Formats: sequence, structure tokens, C-alpha cells
Amino acid sequence: MPEQYQPIVAIAVFLITYAIIVSEKIHRTVIALAGAMVVVLLGILSLDSAVHAVDFNTIGLLVGMMIIVGVTRKTGVFEFLAIKAARASGGEPLKILAALALVTAVLSALLDNVTTVLLIVPVTFAITNQLKISPWPFLFTEILASNIGGTATLIGDPPNIMIGSATGLGFMDFVFNLTPVVVVVYVVTIFLLQLIYRDRLDTPEELKANIMQMNEQDEIKDAVLLKKCLVILGLTILGFVLHQYVHLESSVIALAGASFLLLVTREDVEHALAAVEWPVLFFFIGLFVIIGALEEVGVIEMVAKWALETTGGNMLPTGMLILWLSAIASAFVDNIPFVATMIPLIQDMGRLGGITDLNLLWWSLSLGACLGGNGTIIGASANVVVVGMAEKRGVRITFIEFLKLAFPLMLMSIVISTGYLLLWYFLGHLPAAGITLGIGIVLAVLSKALNGLLLKKPKKEVSPLEP
Repeated sequence: MPEQYQPIVAIAVFLITYAIIVSEKIHRTVIALAGAMVVVLLGILSLDSAVHAVDFNTIGLLVGMMIIVGVTRKTGVFEFLAIKAARASGGEPLKILAALALVTAVLSALLDNVTTVLLIVPVTFAITNQLKISPWPFLFTEILASNIGGTATLIGDPPNIMIGSATGLGFMDFVFNLTPVVVVVYVVTIFLLQLIYRDRLDTPEELKANIMQMNEQDEIKDAVLLKKCLVILGLTILGFVLHQYVHLESSVIALAGASFLLLVTREDVEHALAAVEWPVLFFFIGLFVIIGALEEVGVIEMVAKWALETTGGNMLPTGMLILWLSAIASAFVDNIPFVATMIPLIQDMGRLGGITDLNLLWWSLSLGACLGGNGTIIGASANVVVVGMAEKRGVRITFIEFLKLAFPLMLMSIVISTGYLLLWYFLGHLPAAGITLGIGIVLAVLSKALNGLLLKKPKKEVSPLEP
């Protein structure tokens, strides 16, 4: 193909692929691979260039964690945690809602949010069936908690994995720079949800007693396997914490953990690999190749120049633009292709503008893309998974019903993120003591307010977002 037509064709392939992904008319993996093959077949990207365009660090990290989680879930430990949290809440629906949200957020930060909701949702239905109340308030809260929790770490959400791999930012970089604001967003979100549902979740005392009769120990299916899994999982997370200091890629840590887990547990390899979500991996591969074609023909550089002219090359306006654009876009389209497009764009903006420290832009992209997924029912993979599981059990929620409550909460989280990033920019890396103090004040104030709310006798009303 003549070189003068290559940019036009590369843009056309990208836009058509993106449009079909959004429409969901064809499976996103199929269309991503098809788009990748088109740019290779037309000679826009050579086979060698296509291979180099694929970020194998991201792929390796995903594969390793999928294997570790796939083996660990067989032990029943995740169901154990959910039921233990429910029993610790004394059967009170509002407290159970907060407890399940906390379990979801923490597991989403340490594993990944899609896997977490797959494990938590069945337990949620079991608990709400015992209480004879609508499961939707719990499921809705878990959706938000999964996306918020996943934002906190390198491995919690695919956009963070992609950003970390492209930039060299490590596990602790994400923890130090994102976890403080994520904690604040989480606390405020759960506080508001408890305000919304405090008069609408009520159940008789005898049904609360049913929860207390559930035994979390019954969920542990293989105690020996569990011990091995927890040791390897702990060592893997420790590896993530230290990987920058020992100069190992995060993918090496994850794949090493998966390999050692298979070695010590003697799990069947075919069953272990069946836990890997291969369609997701090939979706990533297709996207990397399509974005690689845009880089090859200079489209990314052209857009970067336009963005620099628009913001005058100033870091703060650029960061705010990326944060809000990422949030709004990720609410309506899959955040993975969006982030895959933004990463080389930000890199080119840094190169063209002579900016060496792009951290503000990376944190803006991460917060916008991950938290923006809470805006609509299709904003993140975890949302779609929970809604699909609910519909199979007869609980249906429409796009508009979800939007009415979720979108304002998402905007609230972006407003908080905006304030945090402004502080981050003007004060530099916020002192750890100041962060801890700020979070402590927020937790103390909201905890006291929540305790007051929980002491009030709920009134029986129809819940919003109930099917």
C-alpha cells in the first residue's frame, strides 16, 4: 500500500474496530484480532513490528495472576471471607452491605476486580436469600467497590497493569500515589450508599439469625491446598512490592508465582490453564497491534502535538483534561482500548514537550479510566459481569436506572480525584504523614456518622434500583 494512504487506513481500522467494540455486535476479541490482521496484511505494520507492538509484560502479568487466582479459588477461601464478614456484621443488612463492599474492594486491589465479583456475587445471593431482601443494593455496591478497589494497585485493574508496564512505575508507586485518594473515594461512596439505603433495607430478627447460623468453615474445601496457595500468593505480592528494587518485571514475578504454585500443588496443568481468560489476552494483543499501527504512521504523534497546542504544554491543565476525558469516555466505552490509545499519546506529549516527569498525567489517566468505569452499566468489565450474573438469577436492572445513581457517584469520585491531584501537583509527593492524617480524619468523621445512622430504626420503603 502507498505510504500516503497508510495513515488514513490505520485511522479507519482503529475507528471501525472501536465502533464495533462499543456496539457489541461482534465479540470484542474477534474484532480486535481482525483489525490487527488487516493492518499487517496491508503492510502498514510488518510482522516483526506487530510482535514488538505487543506488551508482553502486561500479557505475562495477567496470565500469572489468572493461574494463581484460578487455583486458589478452588479452596473456597473467598466464600469463607464473605460469609465471615456477613456474620461479623451481626446479620444487619446495612452492616453486611458495608462488610461485603470492604471484602470486594480489598480483593479487587490484590487480585483483580472481575475475578473478585465472580467470587462474591454467588455468596451475596445466598446471604440476601436468607434475609429475604433484594440483592440489588448489595450487588450495586459491590460493583462500585470493585472498580474503586482495583484502582489502588498496579494489579487491581487492567488499565493500571498497562500503565505500569509502559512506564516502569512499580507496585509501590501505585500504592503510595493512588491508594490515599482511593481510600477517601471508597469511604465517601459507601457512606453515601448507606445514606441512600438506610431506610430501605430491613428484615425481621429471626431472618438475621439465619445469617449467624451460616458457618464459613464449611466453605473451605481443601485446607492443605489453601495453605500452599496463601504462601505463594503472599510471596507473589511481596515480589510486587520489591520488584523495582530487585529489577524484575512484574510479569516475571506473576509468572514465577504461578509456576511455583503449580509445582508445589501438583495441580493439573490443563485445568490450571483453563482458568486463564484467553479471549481477554487475545483482545489485548489485537489492540496493541492496532495502536502500534497508529504509532508507526505518525497518527499518535500528530494528536499529541494538537493536545500540547490546546493546553499550551502546561502540565496541570493537561492532567485535568486527561482525568475528566478519561472518566467520561470510560463510563461509556471500554476503558482498556481507551487506555491503550492514551499511553503512547501521553508518551509522545512528554517527548515533544520536553517533559521528563509525566507522573501527574499517568495518575490522571489511571484515576479517570478506572473510576470512570463506575458511571454506567457498561463502563467496566466488572459491571457487565455482575449484571449478567444477576439477570441469570431473575434480577434485572436497566441502563437508565443504573445511570441515575451510578453516574453522580462517579462524578463525585472524579471531583475528589481532582482535588487530590491539585494537591499532588502543588505540594509535590504528599508527605506520608499528611496523607495518613487526612485519611484518618475522613475515616473517623464518617465512621462516627455511620454509627449514628445505624442506630436509627429503618423505615420500610421501596428501594431505588430494585428490579
